[in-house]
Amino acid sequence: MTERIDLARELLLTWRHGVLATLSLDLPGYPFGSITPYALDHAGEPLILISTIAQHTKNIQADPRVSLTIHDPHDGDPQAAPRLTWVADASPVAPEDAAANARYLAYFPDSAGYSDTHDFALYRLQLKRARFIGGFGRIYWLEREELVVPNPFALTETGIVTHMNEDHGHNLRAYCKAFKDLDASEAVMQGLDAHGFDVLADGKPLRFGFERAIATPDEARQELVRLAKVAREKAFAP
Repeated sequence: MTERIDLARELLLTWRHGVLATLSLDLPGYPFGSITPYALDHAGEPLILISTIAQHTKNIQADPRVSLTIHDPHDGDPQAAPRLTWVADASPVAPEDAAANARYLAYFPDSAGYSDTHDFALYRLQLKRARFIGGFGRIYWLEREELVVPNPFALTETGIVTHMNEDHGHNLRAYCKAFKDLDASEAVMQGLDAHGFDVLADGKPLRFGFERAIATPDEARQELVRLAKVAREKAFAP
């Protein structure tokens, strides 16, 4: 059981877009699919930023029942690859929810000006149940309490991220080279959670996993220092 939950959460944490299915207004009773970026809030649920002129937004406003299907788009055999369908109710995020808005903006900085053009609004996908397929014959329903895990860094993430970006940009670039084979001229940490952290490197989103789950700023520091040491060793390896 633990393995399937870990794999499902890894998918959720690693990727930043999925196929959003809503119930069509124009063709009642039929599903309507669209590719939608997402970022997790500190409660562990996806946030999506959608425009009032978009068809999926109109569908959600009429019926909030949705699903978001997440998979590895680069896998050579999508039928054998893991995928997760997040069945949820979409609810608007209050404008005063600064933490949710800031976290989405950290992951999608280009979205800063969207609200000035087509009246975008942030929605939260509140899980009802999830379907996880780990490959052929590995098909499971997962419950809300198994997948919705609060981020232990809700109150400290901003400070850690700011410190890494202002004082340790060289380490972030070293991580990109050592673990992703990417010579990045610019690498910006976007967010941190119990299992890893996310970086935008020359416009490319990258996920870095921790060796173990962590829960405190001191544990985060230890893991980031450990990864920096490994990166240096790789850089000077013969």
